[in-house]
Amino acid sequence: MKIGFAGLGKMGSRMVERLLRGGHEVVACDRDPEAVAAAQKAGAVPAGTISEMVRRLVPPRTVWVMVPAGEVTGTVIRELGDLLEAGDTVVDGGNSNYRETMGRADSLRKKGIALLDCGTSGGIWGLKEGYCLMAGGDEEAFGRLEPVLKTLAPPGGYARMGPSGSGHFVKMIHNGIEYGLLQAYGEGFEILRAKREFDLDLGAISRLWNRGSVVRSWLLELAERAFAADPGLDSVRGYVEDSGEGRWSVAEALALDVPAPVITLSLLARLNSRQEESFSARTIAALRNQFGGHAVKGAPVRKKPAVAGGGEGCAAGS
Repeated sequence: MKIGFAGLGKMGSRMVERLLRGGHEVVACDRDPEAVAAAQKAGAVPAGTISEMVRRLVPPRTVWVMVPAGEVTGTVIRELGDLLEAGDTVVDGGNSNYRETMGRADSLRKKGIALLDCGTSGGIWGLKEGYCLMAGGDEEAFGRLEPVLKTLAPPGGYARMGPSGSGHFVKMIHNGIEYGLLQAYGEGFEILRAKREFDLDLGAISRLWNRGSVVRSWLLELAERAFAADPGLDSVRGYVEDSGEGRWSVAEALALDVPAPVITLSLLARLNSRQEESFSARTIAALRNQFGGHAVKGAPVRKKPAVAGGGEGCAAGS
């Protein structure tokens, strides 16, 4: 199958390579010329712009979009909407908010263009292991895309979830679950590490748990690799980003009156990881000292932040 592919980042470039290995013809586009050149070297047809990519495709065209969620995705899909024709298909493989996806699908549908939202899981390992694909949207368009999905996914690793937005909704909850799993592993290994008297080997434990344990998983296999490379994770800062899906999952849980304490607290733990020192924790320590005389540790020395205009300023809470 011939397909256009817009977005050649860490996942996109590997997806293109897997498609090429599967015998598909890919017209690859990215704003980074080096990424396009690398795709061309792998066997893709290069395209420097979205319009060039579309010109190199034959109707009915299919374009897979794999760019950052939000305005970037919206911009690319709007441009494709102006360039494609009735009968063509756009696939959004990123982590778009499912509500935005539904709006984009409706706009393209009025032009006769189908939008498939395809939640994609597999990360940088997808090239070797395959990608789990959760698709939403027009059933006929899904059928036309199946040759591509079969190549990208491992056996049984793709399915249509339902109407437009459902693929991204399922992927959103998938990532919310991931938040909870990661948090549980992180907390468990921290408790193990804190038991200094046993001098536990975290790499050996993660390797052991992957052999028959009920907590074995691919994430635990990755933990085994991480501990093997850096037993104390000394090269890693404990700063954890979130790309939005956890927040959206929690918001949906609230809207649907579904209690989701694990996912919610795992999201809050990520926010906590970004604070070098928590002001709320300092407040609690001060209050315990006030009502119970509990000892407080001395505050670390803080640099005063620069203030515009050359005036003096002070750090919050100092």
